[in-house]
Amino acid sequence: MDEENGDHLVDAAEVAGILGLSQRNSVSTYQHRYADFPRPVIDRGPRKARFWRRDDITAWQVTHHLAVRR
Repeated sequence: MDEENGDHLVDAAEVAGILGLSQRNSVSTYQHRYADFPRPVIDRGPRKARFWRRDDITAWQVTHHLAVRR
């Protein structure tokens, strides 16, 4: 899948995996804890799917010196 088909978008479970978090719910904690944490580019509302740009997450991860996971 390429960027045109959405490969550049990741859901909360994938964000958690990239950041080395054990649960996808931890992504919400990071959003509240870090003012500069990337916001979802697609947010369908409470209890619905949210999607972030993979590049935004990995760039944030680098600026916060978190180990890179793939």
